[in-house]
Amino acid sequence: MFTGIISAIGEIASLEPRGGDVRLTINTGNLALGDVHLGDSIACNGACLTAVQLTGHGFVADVSVETLSLTTVGNWKTGSRINLEKAMQASDRFGGHIVSGHVDGIGEVVSLHEDARSWRFRIRAPRGLAKYIAHKGSITVDGTSLTINKVGGAEFELNIVPHTMTHTVMSDYRVGTKVNLEVDLVARYLERLLLGDKAADSLN
Repeated sequence: MFTGIISAIGEIASLEPRGGDVRLTINTGNLALGDVHLGDSIACNGACLTAVQLTGHGFVADVSVETLSLTTVGNWKTGSRINLEKAMQASDRFGGHIVSGHVDGIGEVVSLHEDARSWRFRIRAPRGLAKYIAHKGSITVDGTSLTINKVGGAEFELNIVPHTMTHTVMSDYRVGTKVNLEVDLVARYLERLLLGDKAADSLN
Protein backbone atom coordinates (compact mmCIF):
# COMPACT_ATOMS: atom_id res chain seq x y z
CA MET A 1 0.00 0.00 0.00
CA PHE A 2 1.15 3.53 -0.85
CA THR A 3 0.02 7.11 -0.26
CA GLY A 4 0.87 8.79 -3.57
CA ILE A 5 3.47 11.08 -2.00
CA ILE A 6 6.58 10.74 -4.16
CA SER A 7 9.80 10.15 -2.22
CA ALA A 8 12.36 10.51 -5.01
CA ILE A 9 12.90 10.53 -8.75
CA GLY A 10 14.73 7.48 -10.07
CA GLU A 11 16.18 6.56 -13.43
CA ILE A 12 16.11 3.41 -15.52
CA ALA A 13 19.70 2.14 -15.63
CA SER A 14 19.05 -0.87 -17.85
CA LEU A 15 16.32 -3.03 -19.40
CA GLU A 16 17.06 -6.69 -20.05
CA PRO A 17 14.56 -8.76 -22.09
CA ARG A 18 14.03 -12.15 -20.45
CA GLY A 19 11.85 -14.72 -22.17
CA GLY A 20 9.15 -12.27 -23.19
CA ASP A 21 9.19 -10.06 -20.12
CA VAL A 22 11.79 -7.60 -18.81
CA ARG A 23 14.22 -7.22 -15.91
CA LEU A 24 14.76 -3.60 -14.89
CA THR A 25 17.66 -2.07 -13.01
CA ILE A 26 16.60 1.18 -11.40
CA ASN A 27 18.86 3.82 -9.89
CA THR A 28 16.91 5.31 -7.01
CA GLY A 29 18.70 8.64 -6.60
CA ASN A 30 18.24 9.98 -3.08
CA LEU A 31 15.64 7.38 -2.06
CA ALA A 32 16.84 5.84 1.22
CA LEU A 33 17.01 2.06 0.83
CA GLY A 34 18.39 1.20 4.29
CA ASP A 35 15.04 -0.28 5.33
CA VAL A 36 14.28 -2.01 2.01
CA HIS A 37 14.62 -5.79 1.84
CA LEU A 38 14.35 -8.33 -0.97
CA GLY A 39 10.70 -8.86 -1.78
CA ASP A 40 9.64 -5.38 -0.71
CA SER A 41 7.38 -3.33 -2.96
CA ILE A 42 8.35 -0.01 -4.52
CA ALA A 43 5.95 2.02 -6.65
CA CYS A 44 7.59 3.05 -9.93
CA ASN A 45 5.48 5.66 -11.72
CA GLY A 46 2.57 4.16 -9.82
CA ALA A 47 3.24 0.53 -10.76
CA CYS A 48 4.04 -1.68 -7.76
CA LEU A 49 7.26 -3.60 -8.47
CA THR A 50 9.06 -6.12 -6.27
CA ALA A 51 12.73 -5.67 -5.45
CA VAL A 52 14.44 -8.95 -6.40
CA GLN A 53 17.97 -7.61 -5.97
CA LEU A 54 19.50 -4.59 -4.27
CA THR A 55 22.41 -2.79 -5.88
CA GLY A 56 24.72 -0.10 -4.64
CA HIS A 57 22.59 2.53 -6.38
CA GLY A 58 19.10 1.05 -6.39
CA PHE A 59 17.30 -2.20 -7.07
CA VAL A 60 16.36 -4.76 -9.71
CA ALA A 61 12.77 -5.74 -10.55
CA ASP A 62 11.15 -8.22 -12.92
CA VAL A 63 8.25 -6.88 -15.00
CA SER A 64 5.63 -9.35 -16.24
CA VAL A 65 3.95 -9.35 -19.65
CA GLU A 66 0.75 -8.24 -17.89
CA THR A 67 2.43 -5.15 -16.43
CA LEU A 68 4.16 -4.35 -19.71
CA SER A 69 0.85 -4.43 -21.58
CA LEU A 70 -1.28 -2.48 -19.07
CA THR A 71 1.13 0.27 -17.96
CA THR A 72 3.64 2.67 -19.48
CA VAL A 73 6.54 0.46 -18.34
CA GLY A 74 6.67 -0.97 -21.87
CA ASN A 75 7.62 2.52 -23.13
CA TRP A 76 10.50 3.06 -20.70
CA LYS A 77 14.02 3.34 -22.00
CA THR A 78 17.45 3.58 -20.43
CA GLY A 79 17.58 7.03 -18.86
CA SER A 80 13.81 7.38 -18.39
CA ARG A 81 12.98 9.24 -15.16
CA ILE A 82 10.36 7.72 -12.88
CA ASN A 83 8.58 8.61 -9.65
CA LEU A 84 9.45 6.37 -6.68
CA GLU A 85 7.66 5.63 -3.43
CA LYS A 86 8.40 2.87 -0.93
CA ALA A 87 5.48 0.92 0.52
CA MET A 88 4.08 2.73 3.54
CA GLN A 89 4.57 1.59 7.11
CA ALA A 90 1.86 1.66 9.78
CA SER A 91 3.64 4.55 11.52
CA ASP A 92 3.90 6.72 8.37
CA ARG A 93 1.98 9.93 7.80
CA PHE A 94 -0.93 9.50 5.40
CA GLY A 95 -0.26 12.52 3.23
CA GLY A 96 -2.08 11.55 0.03
CA HIS A 97 -4.82 8.94 -0.36
CA ILE A 98 -5.05 5.14 -0.41
CA VAL A 99 -2.99 3.91 -3.39
CA SER A 100 -2.60 0.22 -4.22
CA GLY A 101 0.08 0.45 -6.90
CA HIS A 102 -2.18 -1.38 -9.35
CA VAL A 103 -2.50 0.69 -12.52
CA ASP A 104 -6.06 0.89 -13.89
CA GLY A 105 -5.22 2.34 -17.29
CA ILE A 106 -3.01 4.57 -19.38
CA GLY A 107 -3.92 8.23 -19.82
CA GLU A 108 -2.57 10.86 -22.17
CA VAL A 109 -1.65 14.50 -21.59
CA VAL A 110 -3.78 16.52 -24.02
CA SER A 111 -2.87 20.06 -22.92
CA LEU A 112 -0.75 21.98 -20.42
CA HIS A 113 -0.15 25.64 -19.68
CA GLU A 114 1.24 27.88 -16.99
CA ASP A 115 -1.19 29.46 -14.52
CA ALA A 116 0.67 32.00 -12.37
CA ARG A 117 3.32 29.86 -10.62
CA SER A 118 1.37 26.65 -11.12
CA TRP A 119 0.69 24.51 -14.17
CA ARG A 120 -2.64 23.29 -15.53
CA PHE A 121 -2.72 19.85 -17.07
CA ARG A 122 -5.59 18.19 -18.93
CA ILE A 123 -5.39 14.42 -19.16
CA ARG A 124 -7.57 12.03 -21.15
CA ALA A 125 -8.36 8.76 -19.38
CA PRO A 126 -9.62 5.55 -21.00
CA ARG A 127 -13.41 5.75 -21.39
CA GLY A 128 -13.90 2.84 -18.98
CA LEU A 129 -12.35 4.86 -16.14
CA ALA A 130 -14.45 8.01 -16.64
CA LYS A 131 -17.12 6.90 -14.12
CA TYR A 132 -14.52 6.80 -11.33
CA ILE A 133 -13.24 10.35 -11.91
CA ALA A 134 -15.01 13.00 -9.85
CA HIS A 135 -14.63 16.74 -9.36
CA LYS A 136 -12.44 17.34 -6.28
CA GLY A 137 -11.86 13.59 -6.01
CA SER A 138 -8.46 11.92 -5.88
CA ILE A 139 -6.55 10.24 -8.69
CA THR A 140 -3.04 8.86 -8.98
CA VAL A 141 -1.01 9.96 -12.01
CA ASP A 142 2.32 8.13 -12.37
CA GLY A 143 2.10 7.35 -8.67
CA THR A 144 1.39 10.94 -7.56
CA SER A 145 -1.73 11.58 -5.47
CA LEU A 146 -3.56 14.52 -7.05
CA THR A 147 -6.87 16.36 -6.71
CA ILE A 148 -9.11 16.62 -9.75
CA ASN A 149 -10.08 20.25 -10.46
CA LYS A 150 -12.46 19.77 -13.36
CA VAL A 151 -14.02 16.87 -15.27
CA GLY A 152 -15.35 16.76 -18.83
CA GLY A 153 -16.24 13.34 -20.20
CA ALA A 154 -13.15 11.15 -19.92
CA GLU A 155 -10.87 14.18 -19.55
CA PHE A 156 -9.89 15.83 -16.28
CA GLU A 157 -7.84 18.83 -15.22
CA LEU A 158 -5.16 19.15 -12.57
CA ASN A 159 -3.55 22.18 -10.96
CA ILE A 160 0.11 21.37 -10.21
CA VAL A 161 1.95 23.56 -7.70
CA PRO A 162 5.70 24.31 -8.08
CA HIS A 163 6.75 21.80 -5.39
CA THR A 164 5.04 18.93 -7.21
CA MET A 165 6.54 19.98 -10.54
CA THR A 166 10.01 19.99 -8.98
CA HIS A 167 9.75 16.76 -6.99
CA THR A 168 8.02 14.53 -9.55
CA VAL A 169 8.44 13.73 -13.24
CA MET A 170 5.54 16.01 -14.19
CA SER A 171 8.08 18.58 -15.38
CA ASP A 172 8.90 16.08 -18.16
CA TYR A 173 5.31 15.93 -19.44
CA ARG A 174 4.47 17.20 -22.89
CA VAL A 175 1.32 16.95 -25.01
CA GLY A 176 1.04 13.27 -25.94
CA THR A 177 2.90 11.94 -22.88
CA LYS A 178 1.38 8.66 -21.68
CA VAL A 179 0.83 8.31 -17.93
CA ASN A 180 -0.21 5.55 -15.54
CA LEU A 181 -3.57 6.15 -13.86
CA GLU A 182 -4.98 4.59 -10.72
CA VAL A 183 -8.49 5.65 -9.73
CA ASP A 184 -9.70 6.01 -6.16
CA LEU A 185 -9.67 2.60 -4.47
CA VAL A 186 -12.86 3.35 -2.54
CA ALA A 187 -14.75 4.08 -5.78
CA ARG A 188 -13.75 0.72 -7.25
CA TYR A 189 -14.87 -1.24 -4.20
CA LEU A 190 -18.08 0.79 -3.94
CA GLU A 191 -19.00 -0.11 -7.53
CA ARG A 192 -18.55 -3.80 -6.74
CA LEU A 193 -20.49 -3.53 -3.48
CA LEU A 194 -23.44 -1.91 -5.25
CA LEU A 195 -23.83 -5.05 -7.40
CA GLY A 196 -25.01 -6.86 -4.27
CA ASP A 197 -25.82 -10.53 -4.88
CA LYS A 198 -25.43 -10.00 -8.63
CA ALA A 199 -21.67 -9.83 -8.09
CA ALA A 200 -21.65 -13.64 -7.79
CA ASP A 201 -23.57 -14.25 -11.03
CA SER A 202 -20.63 -14.13 -13.42
CA LEU A 203 -16.98 -13.18 -13.72
CA ASN A 204 -16.79 -9.36 -13.56
